[in-house]
Amino acid sequence: MIDPKLLFEETTFACSKLITQRYSTSFTLGIRTLDKKYHMPIYAIYGFVRYADEIVDTFHDFDKKALLDDFAKDTFKAIEQKISLNPVLHAFQIIVNRYNIGQDLIKAFLHSMEMDLDFTIYSDSKYEEYIYGSAEVVGLMCLKVFCEGDEDIYNKLKAPACKLGAAFQKVNFLRDIKSDFEERGRVYFPGVDFNKFDDPTKKRIEEDIQHDFDEALIGIHQLPAGTVMGVKIAYLYYLKLFDKIRGLSPEVITCERIRIPNARKISLMIKTYFGLKFGIN
Repeated sequence: MIDPKLLFEETTFACSKLITQRYSTSFTLGIRTLDKKYHMPIYAIYGFVRYADEIVDTFHDFDKKALLDDFAKDTFKAIEQKISLNPVLHAFQIIVNRYNIGQDLIKAFLHSMEMDLDFTIYSDSKYEEYIYGSAEVVGLMCLKVFCEGDEDIYNKLKAPACKLGAAFQKVNFLRDIKSDFEERGRVYFPGVDFNKFDDPTKKRIEEDIQHDFDEALIGIHQLPAGTVMGVKIAYLYYLKLFDKIRGLSPEVITCERIRIPNARKISLMIKTYFGLKFGIN
């Protein structure tokens, strides 16, 4: 007979897994190629960050600040008490406590979510602050899991992990520039006027993103065994999306959201698998 507490915990992780599967095909594919022991921890992190993001991006008919404040309070309460009846928070607190994920990372993430409630145009400093909290710290949370308590490896790979998170987020900004502006009134890139988004501006942003990708790649192959393939797949997916965006005019990306078909995502996963297996990547 299964232990009732274990059943509860397994059910909460299953909720986070379902959230990941429903919201992100690319991350689901990436997680599946990680060593099995990392699956549930990364699902738990994704479920947490996705639900916080949904509060600020989706629930327009509600008091989003109150919802986010409650979510933050419940998060830290769950971590302290090591239990929550919110399945997403219960799974997340298990991973936070198990892998010693610092509350500074969680606070930085929640702060960036709060910034989305107040800022629509970002200065250089606010942009960097937002990128760190919304993307880089998520990479650091995952890195905490991957390193399994080895602080030497964690400290060695912190910088490239941050660059990878930054690259992903900036590509998202380019991909979603139309919806962010039209639906939420946001322009994340400092000094950019959506209505005057031209080729020199686009190229300047792309050069910055390419630099992040280049710096991130240095760290990927130094990751612990069992994690390289999953991270490399996410890297290649976003790089492919970035290449597609680079090939389009500013007029196109300000008029439509750019996507990579699921069939192409699967082919990238297969290519990466055999590339790493036979040393050709």
